Amino acid sequence: MRYILLVEDDPFLIDIYTTKFKEAGFSVEVASDGEEGLRKLNEEKFDLLVLDIVLPQIDGWEILRKIKNLKDLKIVVLSNLGQKGEVEKGLKLGATKYLIKAHYTPSQVVDEIKEVLK
Repeated sequence: MRYILLVEDDPFLIDIYTTKFKEAGFSVEVASDGEEGLRKLNEEKFDLLVLDIVLPQIDGWEILRKIKNLKDLKIVVLSNLGQKGEVEKGLKLGATKYLIKAHYTPSQVVDEIKEVLK
C-alpha cells in the first residue's frame, strides 16, 4: 500500500482528499501546517507528498527547499496558485507534478497521483 502525506490547511479539503485517497487504496497521513508536514517527513518514509503552497507556519515553497535531499519522494503540488511562474517555480524546486486545485476534481487528482506513482 502506498503511503501519502497530505499537507493541507483547509479542513474541508483534508476531509475530501483523505476519503478519496483511502477509497483508492492509499494509506494517508495529514499535516495541517508546514511545520507539522516537515516534522512528519523527517520522522516517516512516504511514497508521495501532496503539498499545498499557502500554509500556516512554513509555506510550501520552504518545504520544497528543505526536502530537496529526499530523492525517493514524489511530490505533487496541489495549490490555487496557478500563475505560470509559480508552476515553474514548483517544478524547479522538485515537484514531480503541479496541479491547480480549481482545474481538477478530487477524483482527477487521485488519477494524477496514481499516474505519478506508476
